[in-house]
Amino acid sequence: MASCLQTLTSQFENRQAMIDYFSLLMPSDSAPLSEMQGGMSNALTRISQLNLEAYSRDRNYLTGHVSRLSPYIRHGLLSVADLNGTLAQQYPASVRARFIQQLAWRDYFHQMHSARPTQVWQDAETYKTGFSAKDYAQALPEDIALGQTGIKLIDQLIDQLLTQGYLHNHARLYLASYVVHWRRVAWQVGARWFLVHLLDGDIASNNYSWQWVASTFSAKPYIFNLDNLRRFAGETLDCDHPTNALFDASYEALAEQLFPYLTSEANG
Repeated sequence: MASCLQTLTSQFENRQAMIDYFSLLMPSDSAPLSEMQGGMSNALTRISQLNLEAYSRDRNYLTGHVSRLSPYIRHGLLSVADLNGTLAQQYPASVRARFIQQLAWRDYFHQMHSARPTQVWQDAETYKTGFSAKDYAQALPEDIALGQTGIKLIDQLIDQLLTQGYLHNHARLYLASYVVHWRRVAWQVGARWFLVHLLDGDIASNNYSWQWVASTFSAKPYIFNLDNLRRFAGETLDCDHPTNALFDASYEALAEQLFPYLTSEANG
């Protein structure tokens, strides 16, 4: 019997030719095209452009010197061991330390997943929010899925996720915290949403990071306020829009609002 499988073209003159080819194959797919480009040559270019001194200083800022190597690691073009070996030839250990620390977190999450493969979608611990797991919604609200929450900076972050398939790590924490703590949606729901859209979506790193935010894999829930956003994201997000007012409070006031049962227990 003759095969009905179509042999796809794999060599293109340029990126636009590739885009045009796959647009013809999938005319109904209207999803935005990320600016991130795959391939080993692009991965090597990113390595050559790394500035680890600057990374150590400003990696937590949304405009900071991050590597954006995670998609290449996720899809097997780069290994953590090879990357560490390459950087060891260029930087002393003291300069590499911050970057290697982040790679170590990734390895730690993978070790956790390897040791407990059936638990990656389960709460590692109970919530430390005063709520139980059953208090969290099991479906993503449509306004979040579409990036139409009406909160300017949250919708900006969701737009980046949907159109670029990438978010700075700090931005991921902000968005995850909003989903879990402000909207009280189960971390598993948010984790699945990220995995659908992130080009570097890695189940171990993704899920345990969501758990860290939720407090099922940490000592307390992760929350943020507008002062924090202005400090780390002010140049990339519209932090002064009036719709961001729900974040404009002290951490103590936000904790009282978001976790009232914890507050009442503390008061006695």
